[in-house]
Amino acid sequence: MDKTIMRNEVLAILKEMDSQTYQTRSAQITQSLLNEEQILQSKIIGITISSFPEVDTWRLIEHLWSLGIRVAVPKCHVKTRDMQFYEITSFDQLEIVYMKLHEPKPEITNKINAEDISYLIVPGVVFDALGYRVGFGGGYYDRFLQKYIGPTISLAFDEQVVPSVPKEHHDLPVDIILTDQNKWICHAQRGKS
Repeated sequence: MDKTIMRNEVLAILKEMDSQTYQTRSAQITQSLLNEEQILQSKIIGITISSFPEVDTWRLIEHLWSLGIRVAVPKCHVKTRDMQFYEITSFDQLEIVYMKLHEPKPEITNKINAEDISYLIVPGVVFDALGYRVGFGGGYYDRFLQKYIGPTISLAFDEQVVPSVPKEHHDLPVDIILTDQNKWICHAQRGKS
């Protein structure tokens, strides 16, 4: 199946979720993530600011701050299709940019290098058990993952995980996918395939 069709089908399913279900399921995923030892030992977590119907990361970020874990969020550069992470210590340091995305204001935040991110939470729309993903189509994370060598995890609702997604030679899979019902250790699955 084509990536665009797959993306649109899964987004349509997710958008059917009512607000209460969305918040409850997001909270379950947040709790599962906060039970991960490697997350709790991280100094800096790289994470996007979510928009419905993505798993809610706003409350997750508040939990990370309360645990003393630093948070870095990406700023996308549309012309170069590149992205750079900046540390935020407050949601007041965000601005709304194109496509209603929330991104850090570079003039009041500190740039964080890829090698300084302890753990990267990679967004996506559709995933398979091997960790391959279909994102929103911009290719920003595909480019960033080329230079990021640390561990990666994706947060998703169970409906976002399918048997297989289309793969291209440049696609880099994530290590773990955490949903409200399951945990896929993708790098272990890839070792078997």
